[in-house]
Amino acid sequence: MGATDAVFISLLEDSAEELYEQAPCGYLSTLMDGTIAKINTTLLDWLGLSRAQVVGRMRFADLLTVGGKLYHETHFAPLLQMKGEVSGIALDIKAAGKQRMPVLVTSKVKTSDDGEPLLIRTTVFDARDRRAYETELLRGRQAAEEARRQAEADRERLQEALAVLQQNLLPAELPKVPGLEAASYYHTASPDLLGGDFYDLFPLDADRWAFFLGDVCGKGPQAAAVTSLTRYTLRAAALHDPDPVTVLSTLNTVLHERYTSGDTRYCTAIFGVLNPVDDHVSVHLASGGHPSALIQHADGTADYLPTPGGMLVGVLPGAQFETARTQLFPGDTLLLYTDGLTEARTGPDRELYGEDALRAFTAAQPAAGPQVLITALTGLLTGFGDGLDDDTALLALGVPAPLPTPVSEDLR
Repeated sequence: MGATDAVFISLLEDSAEELYEQAPCGYLSTLMDGTIAKINTTLLDWLGLSRAQVVGRMRFADLLTVGGKLYHETHFAPLLQMKGEVSGIALDIKAAGKQRMPVLVTSKVKTSDDGEPLLIRTTVFDARDRRAYETELLRGRQAAEEARRQAEADRERLQEALAVLQQNLLPAELPKVPGLEAASYYHTASPDLLGGDFYDLFPLDADRWAFFLGDVCGKGPQAAAVTSLTRYTLRAAALHDPDPVTVLSTLNTVLHERYTSGDTRYCTAIFGVLNPVDDHVSVHLASGGHPSALIQHADGTADYLPTPGGMLVGVLPGAQFETARTQLFPGDTLLLYTDGLTEARTGPDRELYGEDALRAFTAAQPAAGPQVLITALTGLLTGFGDGLDDDTALLALGVPAPLPTPVSEDLR
């Protein structure tokens, strides 16, 4: 006789009673009031009790912990009475050694032929491994949630630090210039990255003022370092010799020598000098690869001040820069901007906003000075939504229009 035959015969010899007593789960039968009438050896071993201590002396609820007993009385038993069967309920029993043992309980009411309830049959499954798994899973979720909260807190702190650093790369506020109005705005595309756009307005002497606006290539700490170097170089160079071409040439030399090997860094920039003269302000500026400045005239028109041919600042040792001159009269505003504005994506086809659209938008605004124009452009930038994916700096300089002359009572 083979081994397989021996196993088969052994299984046949197992009695139903032995299968009941040594089952891998607990079995018990109770009267309708919960008194235990029958219980298998497996469950007794878990409880650390003898059959004599349990049968006829204890109810099923007595095997449960305090919390389990409360749940049994308020939920389990009423549900069993209504439905006649309850399946897979998680409870804790009082195991041997006063240990709490998690189990899954299924109970079913046995009825007579005429439907009268006779007894309750209950199966108790060991859920310790499952509970341990659930506990580890919960701990993992809690750890993940804690890590998420920590990462969010770290991100908020980083954003606060970056915001402070970004502010330090820009003037806290623009100075008051006699006979001139100035306004600015800076849009940050991402709170997680330092931008490279910059601008400034500062006095050269008692009569002249310098201004600049530009955009450093790239983002992050490296771009911020270039931005800081660029701002201080422009200021220092302007105080030494404010000629716009000379100032940009000095910046070009500094950037080219500093970044000539390794990580090449460059920028676009416009630098100019304002000189108030009688009823207007003369403007002399130079551009290095930057979009042309735009003039909003008091008569309701808008035109670019072309500066073609100006080269990027910092790429070549002998870069050439384009100059332009103009005069601002009362009601005129000079607008400088970075390419985040004109390269914003609009409409369903995600087309570039472009310089023509900017000129048309500017001409459509009332010629009421720099602050009014900057406010309108701020609304325009907001309207781009996710189509505006680059930092954008705006600087507007203008001559205030004269206030209307009150009409004399004699002329009314």
